[in-house]
Amino acid sequence: MIYNEALDYIYSHLPMFQRVGKAAYKADLGNTLILDEYFGHPHRTFKTIHIAGTNGKGSTSHMLAAVLQNAGYRVGLYTSPHLRDFRERIRVNGEMIPEDEVAKFISQHKDFFDQIMPSFFEMTVALAFDYFSRMNLDVAVIEVGLGGRLDSTNIINPILSVITNIGFDHTDLLGDTLPKIASEKAGIIKPDTPVVVSQYQPEVENVFIAKAKEMNAPIYFADQEIQVYEQYIDTTGLQVLKLAEKGKDIKIEIDLLGNYQRYNIPGVLKSIEILGGKGFLLSNEALMEGLGNVQTLTGLMGRWQKLSENPLIYCDTGHNVDGIKYVVEQLRHIPHNNLHMVIGVVADKNIDGMLALLPKNATYYFTQAAIPRALNHEELKKRAEEHQLYGHSYSTVALALAAAKEASNPNDLIFVGGSTFVVAEVV
Repeated sequence: MIYNEALDYIYSHLPMFQRVGKAAYKADLGNTLILDEYFGHPHRTFKTIHIAGTNGKGSTSHMLAAVLQNAGYRVGLYTSPHLRDFRERIRVNGEMIPEDEVAKFISQHKDFFDQIMPSFFEMTVALAFDYFSRMNLDVAVIEVGLGGRLDSTNIINPILSVITNIGFDHTDLLGDTLPKIASEKAGIIKPDTPVVVSQYQPEVENVFIAKAKEMNAPIYFADQEIQVYEQYIDTTGLQVLKLAEKGKDIKIEIDLLGNYQRYNIPGVLKSIEILGGKGFLLSNEALMEGLGNVQTLTGLMGRWQKLSENPLIYCDTGHNVDGIKYVVEQLRHIPHNNLHMVIGVVADKNIDGMLALLPKNATYYFTQAAIPRALNHEELKKRAEEHQLYGHSYSTVALALAAAKEASNPNDLIFVGGSTFVVAEVV
């Protein structure tokens, strides 16, 4: 089997949450445990760091991987979803898993997969852990797919757990209150294993404290120890964050833009401190260089990414109420004359909650990504008009972006987002 055939099998035979939504979600670890047994428990052969959260877990995963990698460690990185290439999900020191590894994996084990019919995500986790076990890793950074407690990644016994932000997303699967959602995310807290919570949120504090106590896990609310008090973009294009920690002032430069990174940085820095106490040699130089080169080291895309200077175009993968809140805040900080918004969403999100946050003084180009979960562009336009958001609708992201470019003047700003899958078509 060649790579394209393997990819076709993965997409056409295995239910994929990113494409079909809830129907592909398995609310138990049954298949994951069967796969783990079949492959000989590969995750036990390397150290892991486990990261969950509603928003920020992707950026946090990539930042930690970049720092570890820059310090000279051999680092696996498992994230989801991918934007352009399936292999983005599985990397070692920033390099995507080779095509022949994917093809060989499917070829050798296809008969077994046909028997148990794992979901797309269950199979991808098995592929990642099997590949990492043969790559002589020092550590792997593992991002949760959805939730935590019942996520396929939650068979690992990490040396550190990190929980970023808790917000309303996937409420039909994880619960309709923040404490219920937090309880699912808290499922990654393991016995005697430190857990870093990046962002203190009073509504869910007790959920994490209770779970940590039950697991005898030391717990740290990072932003209670490390406060960001200033943030700006310097002349080199890096984002500068000034922080206060234990009476000391710290200056960090990161190549990830977006004001929302201020919520992730305290968790990253606290995690680095804890890893230093676990034998990892992480110098200040490795920290600074790693954070300043995250995109180069790990290949991260889609987080407040500049696509073009003239016209000025940014995209961001924020795709829920909290994510859109951060996007709108960011838009306010960029000087521009007219604002053009290329927006598409998936049908199972809190669409009205997101639309209610979007700026009314913008021209909209409603569209849809090329996936079954996408809300029809005309339906999105109708829903948006109820929130006083006006513009035209376009059947493809490419057409919508072309129309926005055509209508833009040199000092205008174009934003592309609303869904990870819209961003995937422009990066």
